[in-house]
Amino acid sequence: MVAARIILTVILLIVSLALTVIVLMQEGKSAGLSGSISGAAETFWGKNKGRSIEGKLEKSTKYFAIAFIVLSIVLNILYK
Repeated sequence: MVAARIILTVILLIVSLALTVIVLMQEGKSAGLSGSISGAAETFWGKNKGRSIEGKLEKSTKYFAIAFIVLSIVLNILYK
């Protein structure tokens, strides 16, 4: 049981570091004054956001956040 706790703790550490790096790599949401005037949603990147690097970072942020929460709950419940 101790080995499982160590393995889950190491996985949680790796997930938390990856989540931190992914969040720091993302751009800000505010496009500024020029983005609101020109209509940033009509650009190529606005239409294909899921296929861009920014879209992949957002998806991976969701997955890593879910993994972080699940691992934290499991470690808290099993080893309280």
